Amino acid sequence: MSIHLGDIAPDFEQDSTHGRIRFHEWLGDSWGVLFSHPADFTPVCTTELGLTAKLKAEFDKRKVKAIALSVDPVDSHQKWIRDIEDTQACSVGFPIIADPDRKVAELYDMIHPNALATLTVRSLFIIDPAKKVRLMITYPASCGRNFDEVLRVIDSLQLTDHHAVATPGNWKHGDDVVIVPSLQDAGEIARRFPAGHTVIRPYLRMTPQPK
Repeated sequence: MSIHLGDIAPDFEQDSTHGRIRFHEWLGDSWGVLFSHPADFTPVCTTELGLTAKLKAEFDKRKVKAIALSVDPVDSHQKWIRDIEDTQACSVGFPIIADPDRKVAELYDMIHPNALATLTVRSLFIIDPAKKVRLMITYPASCGRNFDEVLRVIDSLQLTDHHAVATPGNWKHGDDVVIVPSLQDAGEIARRFPAGHTVIRPYLRMTPQPK
C-alpha cells in the first residue's frame, strides 16, 4: 500500500505491550508518531527507543503520543524493554506494536524488499488529530533517527496549522518565519503579524514567530 501526505493514516487493531490497540481510537485527539524497527534486540533501535522514552515530557507538551512497531511478538518486546530500560537508563512508557503477521508493516509500506526482504525499514510517520499523515521519513536500517528533527517538524506543523506562515530551512522554535506568498493584503498582514515584518524580496517576507 502506498501512503501519501494528507492521506488518512490506515487504521488497524493489533496486540502491543500495552494490550490490544485500535490505532485511531488509541490516538484520540492527539498527534501521533508511529515508527518502525527492523527487529527486537537490535542495537540502533535500542538507542532510538531509549531516546523516545527520555523525550516523554517534550512529546507531552506538544500533545503527541509515540508508538513503536517491530515484527516480533509481544513477549519478545517485553524482554527487549527490560534491556532498553537497563542500557539506556529510561522508562519505556509508550506501546510497542507486535506485528508478526506483517499486517501493519504492509498497511504502511514499511517493508522494502530491495533493502530488507522480511524486516521493516526505519519508517516514521507524524499523524495529526484528524488522522492525516503529515510527515513520512524513511531511514536505512544502519542509520538511527534524529529525534530533535522529529520534534522540530512537529513544532513547525503545529505552528503553521494556526498561522499563515511557513518555516525556513534549519528553522527552530523561536526563529523568524516566512509569511506565506498567498497572503498579500497589507491590512491583513499587519493584523496577523503585529510585531512587523521584513520584505527581503516580494516573495520572501520574514516575521518573528507568532506566539
